[in-house]
Amino acid sequence: MTAGKIFVVGFGPGDEAHMTHRAKEAIVDSDSVIGYKTYMDLVSHLIQGKELVRTGMTEEVSRAQEAVKQAENGKKVSVISSGDAGLYGMAGLVYEVLIEKGWKEDEGISVEIIPGVSAINSCASLLGAPVMHDACTISLSDHLTPWELIMTRVEAAAKADFIIALYNPKSGKRTRQIEETQRILLEHRDPKTPVGLVKSAFRERQHIVMTDLEHMLEYEIGMLTTVIIGNNSTFYYDGKMITPRGYQRKYTLGEEKQPLKPAQRLKREAEPWAMHGGKDEKVDSSVNPKPSPMNSVELAEEALFAVTGEAPEKPANESPIFKQTAVFEFAVSPGVWNKKVNAKQLAFLAEVIGEKGEVSYTTSHYLQVSLETDEPQTITRKLEQDGWLISPVGDVIHVKACDFCDGEKKDGIPYAEELQDKLGGLKVPKVMNIGFNGCGMACYGAVTDDIGIIYRRGAFDLFLGAKTTGRNAHTGQPVAEGLSPDKLVETMVNVIEEYREKGLPNERFHKFFKRIQNIQGFQYQEMPEPVKVDNPCE
Repeated sequence: MTAGKIFVVGFGPGDEAHMTHRAKEAIVDSDSVIGYKTYMDLVSHLIQGKELVRTGMTEEVSRAQEAVKQAENGKKVSVISSGDAGLYGMAGLVYEVLIEKGWKEDEGISVEIIPGVSAINSCASLLGAPVMHDACTISLSDHLTPWELIMTRVEAAAKADFIIALYNPKSGKRTRQIEETQRILLEHRDPKTPVGLVKSAFRERQHIVMTDLEHMLEYEIGMLTTVIIGNNSTFYYDGKMITPRGYQRKYTLGEEKQPLKPAQRLKREAEPWAMHGGKDEKVDSSVNPKPSPMNSVELAEEALFAVTGEAPEKPANESPIFKQTAVFEFAVSPGVWNKKVNAKQLAFLAEVIGEKGEVSYTTSHYLQVSLETDEPQTITRKLEQDGWLISPVGDVIHVKACDFCDGEKKDGIPYAEELQDKLGGLKVPKVMNIGFNGCGMACYGAVTDDIGIIYRRGAFDLFLGAKTTGRNAHTGQPVAEGLSPDKLVETMVNVIEEYREKGLPNERFHKFFKRIQNIQGFQYQEMPEPVKVDNPCE
């Protein structure tokens, strides 16, 4: 099979007038287009008739994985991002997913990154010319980056007088981050520093506010807002936010005749603010060989020594200012059917997790653990040795079994444990629960899980496609009665493999069953219409 290709397309702010010709060309040339729902709507006129994969927020990994999967099957795929795909977009993630698979471009899938106009550029153009000097972008989202590190970056940018573009400044749940950022900036910037707030640049609901650092929080700021903060020379003029580049140091901007001739403008004496201090240094290279370039830290240390006469102390084992540690998330439970945990196990779990780790109780009969560690295998090995069952979390399979009446009705236990061994933790398009009940009472509610299995009279009843939430929630469809024990595990493996192969990213099992209509010979049936209830929450 011929290897496919992935286009990672940045289509700019959303208006077609600001989309590059190459971006449009790649989208039109693709067999399928994958993207966040809102982004798909912005380019709807270009994607008619193509295979579309739409996903919601926080589903970036599944989008990248689906793109790789389709390209491996020989398709041309466009993964779209607003702005520039290489700036908080999908470009890096696509490469990371490929690298996990051992990808080499000269041996398989081809990848083309297509640049676009980022928010810092589009929003700056609407404000005037605020990004005319050194600038940086900082995302205030701490969903993937530790807040401690974000604060360090904000303070560094504030001290260095960068023009700052804040991405993802505020959301419904993240409200304090922008407040803390303003506090840090006010420690280093004049309260009257110009600040531009641009929402939905070049889109239908575009909104622009020009304010200052002191009053910026008095206006609406959300996820669709980009905040541009000027440096110490930025000013407002006639409704425009402008940052001088520094030409006034050498030029008289209001005069045609300039005080310095072109040949004089780069001489040392014309630049007293430069590193050389405006002095003409003559070095005999035969006596004093040209020194190797110093990095920024060495330059700063030399400047400190020139001012104070004291050299900075260097620790014997100097470490980086900040080391970002991976966050490890996993599920722990006492077992597939065992529901009892002793005090010693709980104490050991707390000891392993530590004070900074977090534990959440879930409805799927397991505890979800989240902690920062560089040694995940050491953590899981210790817990497994203490009797805990360890499973991955995310879009994986969780096998939920009843306690078989504390093990008294034990005939179904071996099958539940075999399903856990073969399917537990397996990656699927969307998180999935397989419920297993050991008798016809089904008191643990197996029929309300994605797949329900009930052991009854020496055989199994099988239910597929329950929908557990929403006003149209329903139990799974009974698709098999009296399935023989020797067929259960094989049947379940085949059902799951079909879902893994044909399911779309973020597609729940009940939606998958409805879309393809038949799984391993089990036919989908329309569920009865739910009773209409007005204002169910009032």
